Amino acid sequence: MNFRVGNGIDCHKLVPNKKLILGGVLVDSNLGLEGHSDGDAVIHAIVDSMLGALSLGDIGTFFPSEDEQWENANSSIFLKFAHKKINEFDFIVNNIDITIILQSPSLKKYIYDIRNNISNLLNINIDCISVKATTTDKLGFIGENKGLVALVSTLLVNNGN
Repeated sequence: MNFRVGNGIDCHKLVPNKKLILGGVLVDSNLGLEGHSDGDAVIHAIVDSMLGALSLGDIGTFFPSEDEQWENANSSIFLKFAHKKINEFDFIVNNIDITIILQSPSLKKYIYDIRNNISNLLNINIDCISVKATTTDKLGFIGENKGLVALVSTLLVNNGN
């Protein structure tokens, strides 16, 4: 079986007067993510892991933050692009493993919605998507609620065609 593994990481600053969107899901919070697009660090890390598995670079290769057309863009655009590239290379997504490192708010009640949204965007079984959330026990910039990090690993397998 031909397979490829990619890893992605994204980090964004938490700021007032912005929406907190993770995996395409709006999370109730008084702080949101600063970013050129919608700041969705989860989807950005997924895209990086997918593009990395294909040896195509990272999200900035195709969607540079200097390009005004991506300002406030919905990150699902980037995810659909990466998924199309996977199909063009004759691979499919076997599974995606996501870790979100965030002090607060608690993401417990959003985990299923994030998994479900990503499942729908990629048209893959929800059981192929793992989402975990953890804190840094109040250590560092994450513990001070100044930012968050999303880490993602994606396994692609050859479609067999």
